[in-house]
Amino acid sequence: MAAGADSGVIRRSTLRQQIADALRDEVLAGRLPCGHAFTVKEIADQYGVSATPVREALLDLCAQGLLDVEQHRGYKVHAFTADDFRAMVEARTLIIEGIFRGGADKALRETPGEVLVSIRRRAEEAERAARAGDLDVLIGYDLRFWRELSGIVGNPYISDFLDRVRVQTWMFAVPLLRRETDLRGHLWQSHGALADALVRHDLREAQRLIAEYNEHSLALVGTPG
Repeated sequence: MAAGADSGVIRRSTLRQQIADALRDEVLAGRLPCGHAFTVKEIADQYGVSATPVREALLDLCAQGLLDVEQHRGYKVHAFTADDFRAMVEARTLIIEGIFRGGADKALRETPGEVLVSIRRRAEEAERAARAGDLDVLIGYDLRFWRELSGIVGNPYISDFLDRVRVQTWMFAVPLLRRETDLRGHLWQSHGALADALVRHDLREAQRLIAEYNEHSLALVGTPG
């Protein structure tokens, strides 16, 4: 009886995460635009599931700052402002600089070679998508790249916080970027250079690339610092 109950909880938890991931992807792709309102029932009907895991998934996304609760009406996609974006870029910079100051060199030297290879592979895929102007593919590999890169310090709170801020910056940037007819050559594509700098333990070069990336991000969406 207890084992069956545990199995039910695991299945519901897995479904909750799957729904949250799917909705996050919809938001990042711009298919659920900022300000778009919906109800638990609409999402449950869309995915053919009960209301409980949907409600839990939506509350998870609210906690991540991606959705807002509309009292007695449902939920809507959060709308970030240009000021929010500038603050988020500053926040992600401070997180990454904190990683570099907090013993990243030692962490890199102790990082297994296969982990660095995986980070380099993510970098190559992100660069390829950036050069092609493929925003949807770029976002996926970009988030994985930074998630793995931040993971070298072994602190899940840092990785989770950085991932949350990066998702939010993409949420703001995507609608603006989609106004461009052709993004080839306009997206930042130095993931590989950053990965190489880290493999060489050249933290100064890595910090320079991060600063370059931030300037590029702000200029690209028209929100200079």
